[in-house]
Amino acid sequence: MTDHSSDEGSREALATAVLRLTGRAPVLLDARHFMSGGPGGPAGGGRVRGGGDGVVLEVPAEGLAVTARTVLLYEIPPGRRLELADCQRALRAHGVHSLGTAVDGWRTATDKRLAVERFARDGIRQMPTVAVSRPTAAEAAEVFDRLGGDVWTRPAVGMSGQDVFHVTTRALLAEAADCYARAGTDWLLAQDARNFTADGRRHQYRVTVLEGRVVRAVEHVQDDPDEPCNLARGAVSTPLPEAELPAGLAELAVAATGAVGLPFAAVDLAAESGGVVFEVNVHPAYGSPGALEAVAVPYVAAHLAGEAPRPPAS
Repeated sequence: MTDHSSDEGSREALATAVLRLTGRAPVLLDARHFMSGGPGGPAGGGRVRGGGDGVVLEVPAEGLAVTARTVLLYEIPPGRRLELADCQRALRAHGVHSLGTAVDGWRTATDKRLAVERFARDGIRQMPTVAVSRPTAAEAAEVFDRLGGDVWTRPAVGMSGQDVFHVTTRALLAEAADCYARAGTDWLLAQDARNFTADGRRHQYRVTVLEGRVVRAVEHVQDDPDEPCNLARGAVSTPLPEAELPAGLAELAVAATGAVGLPFAAVDLAAESGGVVFEVNVHPAYGSPGALEAVAVPYVAAHLAGEAPRPPAS
């Protein structure tokens, strides 16, 4: 079950993993049918009801009624994830095998303000960060100065490095603030982690965690030190053996994933500044080389095993 308006490509990778592991193609459902805000695309709203040993997923307008014991819930845009909360709770209530029913975990990781609070509560190392909501110019400047005049700003809810800015002057701060004001979004300022390679490029790591273990690690390198270290913004990704991660980063990634309450996630972090977490990603994309085998296949296998530990209900 994915948002079929997305062209990210994760559902194709997941479908391939299902076929590889089971010999059968999965049923592909558009998650928008099951969002509380309406389908937002295809006609007809979805329903979830019990069906013996599993659940029945219905889309009456399309004449669909699928009985399942295992549901992969993935590739949902951050801004629409809360609309799936009722569906997630129904899947959990009916005992469906899924790593996608952690409503609180999705919400906490998606809203970066909540993630920052959870990291602080659980002692997860992060750069000093302040969340603001429609601040005045003076209020934003006070936070900027307090954080040392070298910060990264980002929307409270976003994806792929969109509207993320490296801010080192009051003029750049005003531009960033105007961007968030036009979008009507709350935002955060975080002190720069000084995560540079020896030749001055930005770099950070993405560590994917599944059920408390690292399944993949990659290094992202960004030639432009003022751009986010996201593949969508021009960074280059290189897979690494877990043993080549700087000391402590694997453990930090596992701890960060647990702190937000997710059994599966990808953690962006840096070794500089003592080792710090930037964010936890609910749905890392499967488009990079090696991701199918290293992440998608074990992710699907965990669903099929039906033994994944579930975070506390919310």
